[in-house]
Amino acid sequence: MNLQGHEAAPGPARRRPTAARAYLLNQDTVDDYRRTVSAGIDRVAGRVAGADRPFTGITPDRLAPEIDRIDLDRPLHDPAAALDELDSVYLRDAVYFHHPRYLAHLNCPVVIPALLGEAVLSAVNSSMDTWDQSAGGTLIERRLIDWTTDRIGLGPTADGVFTSGGTQSNIQAMLMAREEACASQPVPRAELLPRLRVLTSAAGHFSVQKSAKLLGLARDAVVTVETGPDRRMRPEALAREIDRCHRAGLVVMAVVATAGTTDFGTIDPLPAIAEQCRAAGVWLHVDAAYGCGLLVSTTRRHLLNGIEQADSVTVDYHKSFFQPVSSSAVLVRDRRVLRHATYHADYLNPARMVEQRIPNQVDKSLQTTRRFDALKLWLTLRIMGADALGALFDEVVDRAADTYTLLSTDPRFEVVTRSQLSTVVFRYLPADRHLADDANLHAREALAASGAAVVAGTKVDGRHFLKFTLLNPETTIDDIAHVLDLVAAHASRYVRARTAAEVSVPAPAEVPSVDVAAEPCHVG
Repeated sequence: MNLQGHEAAPGPARRRPTAARAYLLNQDTVDDYRRTVSAGIDRVAGRVAGADRPFTGITPDRLAPEIDRIDLDRPLHDPAAALDELDSVYLRDAVYFHHPRYLAHLNCPVVIPALLGEAVLSAVNSSMDTWDQSAGGTLIERRLIDWTTDRIGLGPTADGVFTSGGTQSNIQAMLMAREEACASQPVPRAELLPRLRVLTSAAGHFSVQKSAKLLGLARDAVVTVETGPDRRMRPEALAREIDRCHRAGLVVMAVVATAGTTDFGTIDPLPAIAEQCRAAGVWLHVDAAYGCGLLVSTTRRHLLNGIEQADSVTVDYHKSFFQPVSSSAVLVRDRRVLRHATYHADYLNPARMVEQRIPNQVDKSLQTTRRFDALKLWLTLRIMGADALGALFDEVVDRAADTYTLLSTDPRFEVVTRSQLSTVVFRYLPADRHLADDANLHAREALAASGAAVVAGTKVDGRHFLKFTLLNPETTIDDIAHVLDLVAAHASRYVRARTAAEVSVPAPAEVPSVDVAAEPCHVG
């Protein structure tokens, strides 16, 4: 009976949704949900199936006017029309990482089980900050953190939390290291902060410098440690820097070692670095955003030996675990240090919940509202398994080794160092070496404009180089050879044009002996 004495209805009243409410996902709109999402999947599937190159070569100047013309205050009221429009402003010109000739950045093709997870988590829309918003999601994320820390070997007191990516993980690790350093020093905080130093490899990630800035450290707080020809941190150079800081009255709050440098795919000598950190009482953070794929490798796990001695570790599943962005985590040896990110709000996670053993992930995270990104990895492990992921990562590492051999024997190119992972840095070498930088810059731009392939660029010792980052097991050595031929063709055409232009410039009559070929000249 209801309050008026009438029989209660057996279930929730059904009503025709209003125009606006018809767009909400609920029990009345599930058929529309199925149709609309299926139509979107069909569009993406068609683009993926039909992509004959990784990129169209579209430029910002050409695409921006198309997007600017769209009036966001005049909705289309038609999913099909919206998908047609989206095709012209996004899907048509998207960079497709699944294509075997996308060779640029640390973007991976994604596995289908993870896409299933993406579809589920976005529709249910759990928020991972508190138990009463995520329930089972909280426990799944915690189980995956335990699984990862077990793979690393951090020990029984380890813990962690999922993050948006490697940069956020590194920031949180440096926050914890800073707070632990401040707690260990009998010095006022304001006096100590300018003296704190972070030592990291010269080949380390820029997010270490960003972290220092965001954490209020001194402008010179990050000290880069010398690397050898193999682009790995020199342990003897690290020892010198630790000693120098000590003698100067500075406090080394953390050493950041890298397990997979972005440019070179190299892994710092973790056991030797860990030994020095332990002897000096210094926090060791290992940035394994890239190299974490070795955790599931059945043949190369030994390359991460020493990582188990870290105080904190960054992993990016959305790089070498073939997950969609975002899917990352920061892990710690001692779960107590996660308290440095903890604040209690009465409306959300009051302190009494800790005593009641209610698991609120916001107690560990820099974020409050947060997606259930762990579900993607969970379904990947439950459907594919870790060994299958490891086999995929081993394939791309093998391909990089083959690429290094190919480049080493090709007189058109210079290759920097052999990668321990799947990155190869190289450049085209014209006969006239002073044209090398411009030739390689031109080749990269021309290749991107053609859309036939996408490669990255970087600087090595002040010189411009090109970079292959191989994360697609479908990329073959024939694909690599073809892209190298394209690079060489673009670069050599540029060199010929530059040389012809320089030779055609008449020498000034009053100085007939000037060597015009030595003067800079820009073509076009």
